[in-house]
Amino acid sequence: MSGRTTGIRELLRVRGDGRGPIDLAAIDPRSTPGLPGRHVVGEDAKGWARTEVGVVGADLARQQEMLFASAKADPEFSRRVLLVLQAVDCGGKDGTIRRVAGAMNPLGLHIRAFGPPTELERRHHFLWRIRRALPEPGYVGVFNRSHYEDVLIARVESLVPERVWRGRYDEINEFERELTEGGVALVKVMLHISRGEQLERLGARLTDPTKYWKYNPADLDARARWADYQAAYAEALGRTSPPTAPWYVVPADRKWYRNWAVARLLRETFVDLGLRYPPAGFDVERERLRLASEKSPGGPK
Repeated sequence: MSGRTTGIRELLRVRGDGRGPIDLAAIDPRSTPGLPGRHVVGEDAKGWARTEVGVVGADLARQQEMLFASAKADPEFSRRVLLVLQAVDCGGKDGTIRRVAGAMNPLGLHIRAFGPPTELERRHHFLWRIRRALPEPGYVGVFNRSHYEDVLIARVESLVPERVWRGRYDEINEFERELTEGGVALVKVMLHISRGEQLERLGARLTDPTKYWKYNPADLDARARWADYQAAYAEALGRTSPPTAPWYVVPADRKWYRNWAVARLLRETFVDLGLRYPPAGFDVERERLRLASEKSPGGPK
């Protein structure tokens, strides 16, 4: 069943011209692009998607192991995967990481959440902290927020002059070109939720004591700037989505679809890497004979 739905990257890819914003409002946050037509939206679809994420997750774990093993076997191996997640507050970044990246081995994962820059970070170029957090070869990295905050919140909240944040689009494109040429497979995902869905999720955080810790009163202040943030996202997506490092907009009002789509995006990316388990760097038959001698009655004790 999992092999019947393909090409999710083509369906969700942002095709910006690099010169201006995309029409983000034209993308329905409750839509389910690529979902097999026979799966109706409802409980049946939820169950199917959860099962499918488990199937895809098992393959992601295998792909990640091959990536890690390849780097361990070859000091010159440079490939790595970096999943960049961006969303407005309550967009589902944490849930996506838990459901999708959680299928992989934590020893081969490098997860980093970017909050407001520290005093030290503010004294450096905005990409300084990003470079320090990049995954090593053989690892899968996950960024919960990223360098894109410096053209999103920095723009909306006027943290820097307009000439500064506008200049960062070109800097980001150059930085990501450097990454992809250096062996990084970038998967940039914007989790796209509606204003109404955000309201429901904020409300849920105030009705469940186990979710109080997730609530931040400042989220309502940011919500008041919803249109400004949507405009900032639309322009960032349009100006930083070249063919070598495209953005993918995942409709995320339906959490089960969100998880399914991101898992598929990662799997398609891994398939393109053409990974294999590295061959043995020793004489396999000789080692088998040595082990067999240990089992024989007269073998070494």
